[in-house]
Amino acid sequence: MGKSKKKYAFKITKILEKDFGDVKCALNFSTPFELLVAVILSAQCTDERVNKVTENVFKRYKNINDYAKVDVLEFENYIRSTGFFRNKAKNIIRSAQLITDNYDGIVPQTMEELLVLPGVARKTANVVLGSAFGRVEGIAVDTHVIRIANLLRLTKYNDPVKIEKDLMKAVPKEYWVKFSFYIQTLGRRICRARSPDHSTCPLNKVCPAVCKCL
Repeated sequence: MGKSKKKYAFKITKILEKDFGDVKCALNFSTPFELLVAVILSAQCTDERVNKVTENVFKRYKNINDYAKVDVLEFENYIRSTGFFRNKAKNIIRSAQLITDNYDGIVPQTMEELLVLPGVARKTANVVLGSAFGRVEGIAVDTHVIRIANLLRLTKYNDPVKIEKDLMKAVPKEYWVKFSFYIQTLGRRICRARSPDHSTCPLNKVCPAVCKCL
């Protein structure tokens, strides 16, 4: 990763920081396990939908023991509208059981331990570590980040792990957590996949998709 790419990534980050300010995780939660549940549910589902679902889920299931003991068919009914609900229900319940059995009911705070949990890949682990514990081990790569990082030519890959490695080389570490939130906010508000609004995009003077910058 050359100095020019790092300078370019830093410029993008500062522009988005100026426009979006102190952005945070769009998923609602009050405990680390609630965040883990929300991120697992967010796979192939909008944050808005997840927040509507978890509003009821979090009222019914108060702590990790509730999730560890719930009947899977009952839980499926509460999360059905998030899609892929059978796998999500199974993964959330099994994760609750593993955390209860192996970590005294406390969500682990390392990448290695989180990746052992069902339904948890690096994106989920990065969100939980960054937003629940303030720990920075990587950059969460979701569909917005995959698409926009390629548009910005910060990577040439579609594989989330390879994209994360490229971004970690380019983006200053102190911005790793916020960078994902900046890009996600940009993707939701302006740089939408089907109808991007180039005229109001804060990156329209540096984005290769709009100008011949790179």
